[in-house]
Amino acid sequence: MRTRSIGSTLPRTATRVALGLALLAVPATAVATTAGPAGHPAPATAHAAPHAVRAATGLDDPAKKEIAMQLVSSAENSSLNWKAQYKYIEDIGDGRGYTGGIIGFCSGTHDMLELVELYTQRKPGNVLAKYLPALRKVDGSDSHEGLDPNYTKDWKKAAQDPAFQQAQNDERDRVYFNPAVKQGKADGIGVLGQFAYYDAIVMHGDGNDPTSFSGIRKRALAKAKPPAQGGDEKTWLNAFLDARVWAMKQEEAHSDTSRVDTAQRVFLQKGNLDLHTPLDWKVYGDSYHIG
Repeated sequence: MRTRSIGSTLPRTATRVALGLALLAVPATAVATTAGPAGHPAPATAHAAPHAVRAATGLDDPAKKEIAMQLVSSAENSSLNWKAQYKYIEDIGDGRGYTGGIIGFCSGTHDMLELVELYTQRKPGNVLAKYLPALRKVDGSDSHEGLDPNYTKDWKKAAQDPAFQQAQNDERDRVYFNPAVKQGKADGIGVLGQFAYYDAIVMHGDGNDPTSFSGIRKRALAKAKPPAQGGDEKTWLNAFLDARVWAMKQEEAHSDTSRVDTAQRVFLQKGNLDLHTPLDWKVYGDSYHIG
């Protein structure tokens, strides 16, 4: 299932810039093990260490990142084999045009256009380069004008090119993964929390809309505080997941909340804040295991 909120994600360039500036304004040292962030000493000294401090491995650790890719793939593609998804492309009828690749880049939400632009910058004359005018034209809509009938065939051909695979990896990291991890570390949360942020950005994008990632986080802040602000990690993550479920239910395409209820929430209830294996979860009723 490939779905992402379209309301705030159509003008994605501006919202991505805003996200980047917002993240830069939050010191990453909020997760330091001994000292608080520069200019913000209170959280590191006025609260108990388990609340103000988050040490050790982050989701950007290669082994944890691999787990994250498999978890998302179980929800997006009903498979743990995320590397088989470079070639994936279809219109799932959600109003976002074509959805393709390892993270569900969409022709209607700007990120597919940016992906093909990056690929063409690195490899001019590639098989998808000729579709750039059409991708710019259909951006913000569900139209296939200028893409059919051969775009999906050429996408699958491009997916055999390591350069296109790397472009997908890099855009995933730039737009979704890195901002999620950075915000998670700034909030003082561990691997599970960083993954919850990542999964939310993948589905909802970011922006000012209440159902965007920032909107979800803002809704959670009305109920709890992250560890970097002196809150309890489990309490904060429960508040964030509650807000995430609310956001999902605002759109019919997202109404099945099992990727939260029978996956992330299960790990949280077990206290597995760093996604230690083995992991067992369900999405859309299907069972998955990472040993």
